[in-house]
Amino acid sequence: MRTVLFDLDGTLADTADDLLAAANAVFEAAGHGRPLTRADAPVAMLGGRPMLRLGAARLGLGWDGPAVDARYGDLLDAYEGAIAVHTRLFPGAAAAVERLRAGGAAVGICTNKPAYLADRLLAQLGVRDLFGALVGGDTLPVRKPDPAPVHLALREAGGAAARGVLVGDTATDRDAARNAGIPCVLVTFGAEAATVGALAPEALIDHFDALDDALARVLP
Repeated sequence: MRTVLFDLDGTLADTADDLLAAANAVFEAAGHGRPLTRADAPVAMLGGRPMLRLGAARLGLGWDGPAVDARYGDLLDAYEGAIAVHTRLFPGAAAAVERLRAGGAAVGICTNKPAYLADRLLAQLGVRDLFGALVGGDTLPVRKPDPAPVHLALREAGGAAARGVLVGDTATDRDAARNAGIPCVLVTFGAEAATVGALAPEALIDHFDALDDALARVLP
């Protein structure tokens, strides 16, 4: 049985606007306005702290590591309260997962988003039940590109780890798959669309309708 793992942010769902809004809410609460825009989507895919660091630098606030850490919880709270205002699944994503399940594949999520937020988002998008495993950025002491979360997700999904593949959108996913010894399929419609081809994954797709053929090539 094949095991297909999916990254979440920028792969299955376009989450950038809600992530950026949560970071901007932290700055607004401190009386600093909204320094981040949609153009900062690639930074949003790196997580909450990079967004806070970028916004603080843009505003000239001089926040150091402890200052960013002190506000990270506020960002998570703001995001949890408005997690799916603008977020939508990418076209064809749910149908692709349903086809995989119908064909006998095991499917799971391996994301660097905190697991409770990933679970909440998938539930609000109506697709939580499609995935047999969910490993988040806080499930283990390490996160992608370390291979341990990938290996755990492969085991928990219930398929064959030796026939696993990771579908993602960034260098973090490419490196996590390589470190775990499995092939990687990268999407070209995520936040790093302009540069993803240079990462040399085993396959690239520009729509989830192309996932079946890509998987047939990398996991014949």
